[in-house]
Amino acid sequence: MDLTGKVAIVTGGASGLGRATVEAYVAKGAKVAIFDLNEANGNEVIAQQGADNVAFFSVNVADEESVKAGIDGVIAAFGAIHICNNFAGIGNACKTLSKKGPFPLDQYMQVININLVGTFNVSRFAAEQMAKNDPINDDGGRGVIINTASIAAYEGQVGQLAYSASKGGIVGMTLPMARDLASYGIRVNTIVPGLIHTPLFESMPENVYKSLESSVCYPQRLGKPGEIGHLSVFIAENDYVNGECIRLDGAIRMQPR
Repeated sequence: MDLTGKVAIVTGGASGLGRATVEAYVAKGAKVAIFDLNEANGNEVIAQQGADNVAFFSVNVADEESVKAGIDGVIAAFGAIHICNNFAGIGNACKTLSKKGPFPLDQYMQVININLVGTFNVSRFAAEQMAKNDPINDDGGRGVIINTASIAAYEGQVGQLAYSASKGGIVGMTLPMARDLASYGIRVNTIVPGLIHTPLFESMPENVYKSLESSVCYPQRLGKPGEIGHLSVFIAENDYVNGECIRLDGAIRMQPR
């Protein structure tokens, strides 16, 4: 896919991995719609990248009507959707059973609803619009969905139950969604990040930060948000990447704690 003039949705695009991906797409000549709840950060991205290139929509990914309104806004602003990156997500730290009792169900469901259901919710409506596109290549391609899991999907640590379950669900739906959408010329892939340096790490004590760095095989550092953006561009551009979950983690394998 030639990204020049294409239109991307990036959920969670106002900060972190999503923001880095917005920047990577704009650098390739794409237009980007940010779906996020942090309007102040969204406006910062627009100021940096230009109002002609980026638009912000206040969207709760787990809410059907909110996503529908956001999708309609993108079509009104840019006329089509060719790429959808789902980064919006949350996490918590809670064991199945602890001294405080069983894992509260409402806390578990909040993570599942935003991370897993939210990813599916945006993907299905984005796919509906992609299917209306004229083919953009000789293969009959019309678009690509790029979801975001985590190495916790495979190696969840103590207290990551809800987060790991939500990300494992994203891994699990990658291939069936790719198969579902193949007849429309829509590819589906999932990025599986390891330890990526986001603002969350800035508040950590230096010894904790260094310990996390040393747990990575090579290169022995945290990943950079721009490396996630670069992988998103690669997946979007390479029309033969489909149904894949691609780890970007410096060969780390997480231990139980």
